[in-house]
Amino acid sequence: MDTPYGSASLPVWERPEPQPRAAPVPLSRAKIAAAAIRLADEHGLDGLSVRKLAKELGVGPMRLYDYVTNRSELLDLMVDAVYAQIAEAGPPPGWRAAVLAVVHRTRDAALEHEWFADLLGARPHLGPHALAVGESTAAALAQAPAVHDIDDLQRALGALNAFIVGALRREITERRTARATGTDVAAWQAALGPYLTRMLETGRYPTVARLVVDGAHLNAEETFHHNLTTVLDGITGHPRT
Repeated sequence: MDTPYGSASLPVWERPEPQPRAAPVPLSRAKIAAAAIRLADEHGLDGLSVRKLAKELGVGPMRLYDYVTNRSELLDLMVDAVYAQIAEAGPPPGWRAAVLAVVHRTRDAALEHEWFADLLGARPHLGPHALAVGESTAAALAQAPAVHDIDDLQRALGALNAFIVGALRREITERRTARATGTDVAAWQAALGPYLTRMLETGRYPTVARLVVDGAHLNAEETFHHNLTTVLDGITGHPRT
């Protein structure tokens, strides 16, 4: 069976846990996933390896293969653990409030676990908690005005997911760049100010000039919420033609 990261004969979520063994360090898939998340939070996905994970857990690398057959399955477990965090609060009443709550919790989770955004937008995540989040989102959107049938629902979900992936990847990329360079967006803009002023004074970019001169440096969370509500208005508020 194909997974977002590879293929396996039986998904890791459906395989029983290995039988406990007499060992100084007891293991479980939940414990392995939690340790892997800590490593990825600190070092990113590039800094995550079976050897480093085994050292974090205080076991030999071969013991981990009793629980996950490869790195792809490890990522599956990590991703679904984050979806458990997103799903745990449950949806509030009302389709719009439910969608807003799920998407904002997704943003919160991605900002806490930046590597999570790197794994969004590929093949669908199919772990039990990911499916629970997908179910609550789809069930809420199915109740929205202008979502009349399965085609409307598929398009609405596609537009919403495209916004989530794009917005989160951009925000997290900006955070990473600021950390790597020691320069935030405002400082970067100030450094390029003289060049940009010369270019705008040519008169060839009047709309860009308005954005630069009159536009404010918007709050990331407020901008995310505003754009999210705009997307919801667009995909659910107009009747079919």
